[in-house]
Amino acid sequence: HIYNSLINPNITKTMKKIKSILVMSCAVMAFVSCSKDDETNQTKPEANKITPEILAKISALSFNNKDVQVVKHTNPNGTTEDAFLIEGDIVMTKDQLNKMDLHGGITTEQYRTNNLVSGPRTIRIVGLSGTGASALSANMRSGLQAAVNRYNNLGLTLTFTLTFSSNTTGANIVVRRASGGAGGVAGFPTGGNPFNSVTLYSGMDTYSSAVNSHVAAHEIGHCIGLRHTDWFSRQSCGQNTNEGTAGVGAVHIPGTPTGYDATSLMRACFSGSDTGAFNSNDVTALNFLY
Repeated sequence: HIYNSLINPNITKTMKKIKSILVMSCAVMAFVSCSKDDETNQTKPEANKITPEILAKISALSFNNKDVQVVKHTNPNGTTEDAFLIEGDIVMTKDQLNKMDLHGGITTEQYRTNNLVSGPRTIRIVGLSGTGASALSANMRSGLQAAVNRYNNLGLTLTFTLTFSSNTTGANIVVRRASGGAGGVAGFPTGGNPFNSVTLYSGMDTYSSAVNSHVAAHEIGHCIGLRHTDWFSRQSCGQNTNEGTAGVGAVHIPGTPTGYDATSLMRACFSGSDTGAFNSNDVTALNFLY
C-alpha cells in the first residue's frame, strides 16, 4: 500500500493526480520497488501473474482491482519475493491473498474486518538504524516514535514496543527507508499476526516529523488490519471514485461515520498539514477492533 502525498508541500491547496499504481494511497509520488536498494537479495521464484482470477479475488475482498502491479517486496530477513501492489500502498503475496476470507474481507478503518491481529499481545516494532540506505532518517525516527506513542496511549489490547536497531531478530514489524516519493507501503495481517514490514519512502524527508508520524501511524494501521476510510469516494485524493465493497466485508462499526471523514488518520491521501493524531472516530474504531 504505497501511501503517497497528493499535496505538493509548496502548494498546500493543490492536490496532484494520483499516479496509476492503485487507487488507495495517501501520497502518490514515484513508486520504487522495496528491493531496489538491495538488489543482491535472493528472490523467491514465485512469479506472480495478474490473472482474471487474481483480480476477481481482490475485488471480492473489497479491494479496488484497478492498476494492480507485481512488485518485489523485501522481507525483514533481507529476502525478496513477488507480491501484488494493491491500491497503491498495500503489499500482498499470492499466498496471503489466497488465505484471505472472502466472507469477512478487509474493509475501511470504520468497518470491521476478520483479518485482524490476535490479542492481547505485544507487537515489537524495530526501526532500522545505522548508515545503510534502509536506515530511517531522523525525521522518520521521530515520526515513528510519535506514532507508536499514540497507539499505546489508547490503551488497546495491542501494545507496541519500539527499538531503533540494525538487528531485526524477534521483530513483528520492521520499519525501513527506501528511495522514492513521499509516502509508505505496508500490508495486512495474516494468521493473527501483523504484516511484518513498513517501508517509508525518502520523499518523507521533505516533510515535518508530524507528517512523518501520520504516515507511520497510517501504515501501522494497515499492518493491524485497517483500510482507508474513504474507499467509497477517495475524496481525500480529490477524486470521486468508489472502490467498491463487492457486497462483502463492510460491517459498519457502531459510532463511526458512514460518510466522508475529512480528518481520519486512515483516509486515502494525506497533506502537509497532518499531525498524525487520531480523531474521535479513529479512536472508536480502534477500540472496537482491539
